[in-house]
Amino acid sequence: MNAVLIAGTTSDAGKSVVTAGICRWLARGGARVAPFKAQNMSNNSVVTPDGGEIGRAQAVQAAACGVEPSVRFNPVLLKPGSDRSSQVVVLGRVAGEVTAMSYRARKAALLDTVVSTLEGLRAEYDYVVCEGAGSPAEINLRANDIANMGLAQAAGLPVLVVGDIDRGGVFAQLFGTLALLDAADQALVAGFLINKFRGDPALLEPGLDQLRALTGRPVHGVLPWAEELWLDAEDSLSYVADGVIGRPAPPKGAQWLRVAVPRLPRISNATDVEALAAEPGVAVRFVTEPSRLADADLVVLPGSKSTVADLDWLRRSGLAEAIRAHARAGLPVAGICGGFQMLTRRIVDEVESGSGAVDGLGLLDLEIEFAPRKTLARPHGQAFGEPVHGYEIHHGVAVRRGELAPLVSLPDGQVEGGVVESVLGTHWHGLFENDAFRRAFLSWAARHAGRDGFEPADGTVFAEVRAGQLDLLGDLVEKHLDTDALRRLLDDGAPAGLPVVHHSFN
Repeated sequence: MNAVLIAGTTSDAGKSVVTAGICRWLARGGARVAPFKAQNMSNNSVVTPDGGEIGRAQAVQAAACGVEPSVRFNPVLLKPGSDRSSQVVVLGRVAGEVTAMSYRARKAALLDTVVSTLEGLRAEYDYVVCEGAGSPAEINLRANDIANMGLAQAAGLPVLVVGDIDRGGVFAQLFGTLALLDAADQALVAGFLINKFRGDPALLEPGLDQLRALTGRPVHGVLPWAEELWLDAEDSLSYVADGVIGRPAPPKGAQWLRVAVPRLPRISNATDVEALAAEPGVAVRFVTEPSRLADADLVVLPGSKSTVADLDWLRRSGLAEAIRAHARAGLPVAGICGGFQMLTRRIVDEVESGSGAVDGLGLLDLEIEFAPRKTLARPHGQAFGEPVHGYEIHHGVAVRRGELAPLVSLPDGQVEGGVVESVLGTHWHGLFENDAFRRAFLSWAARHAGRDGFEPADGTVFAEVRAGQLDLLGDLVEKHLDTDALRRLLDDGAPAGLPVVHHSFN
């Protein structure tokens, strides 16, 4: 058997972190483990060593397994560009645009792709831990499903369903999810997991007993709320609006550095700023209206899947003028990928939005032209005198007076041609994960912000911060899940003869 599917009652129920935790637990036990998500819908993505693009959650799960990320871990990635359309990425490469309706016609062929990819992983690894998408009880989508029960049926996977008790109604979610499935699908649902529980587990026992009596299936574990877990959110919905990211430690110096990140409607790679939030004395906050910039020291304009549309939102919300005023006052602004593109004089986009020429914020003396072919790269270079690496995922190409502008690094702290000295930009994601560069960048930002009392800490190693989070997930799985039962599911599949929960319709 050697595989299991972790499904969830809702989006953000905890599928990604539970999958990562199981991967970490298995890998620490000496097993060769791979993660797998047949279809992910997310604008948080990374470039893999094999040159493709996958959801960031699968890259984090790969780190939990101790392996390099691969396009095989997420064969289908949907990147929403609007409420009605998404870019579809198959085995790491763009394969067109789809609407919700047109995508249905492609799913049969894609099911063959995901099943064959999973079969290859199962042959290569001791275990494959699969993550579902959304909820398996989305009965309007079941006929064409390739990510939840459709995958489980095609690959013979036992299924565990995760419910988030912190949102309330978890027993109804778990029971209702099972009851909405047909008999063949129910036969693969082997049990439940409860996530984010606060309080005395003994209080849950009567409910757990009743759920087992009603469904014939056990709850294989209750994971407690872990305040320390915050890195690598699956999407920006996981962040509290206008709330501070993470758990910032007190500053090393006398002052905090306050960072504002506009929460764009189509924000991509929101996790870029998490490395800043891991630093002592750095308070990073997502913001949605201009008053939140009034006391910010640094503004970081993040990536976007819909640069022109999100730039329009910045203007309508008042944030665009607030960012311009912030920069004109000599305060620091940094743009990443789509955010960098917004800072330029002009964007010419006949590819993503079809809008043609659109004025940018005019803070960098560059123009952006969108190319039909997406740039996917894992570059290395120098910035602030420090070696850096990152990854690029973008259609926009920086040009200046019609010639390509070299943006391999951030010379002297800014992109060549900055209109305002305190403004810089880059197409590189993951730049802040470079420890020495991050400290130099924070020193640059504090200097321009006049925060002389802020002092970057010298002990933060972001790779160790992430590893600590993954180890915590592995610890939670080992302590709070029935790992013997979990291993039996991995080895033997769903038990035979699981009862059918009947519903009132056929």
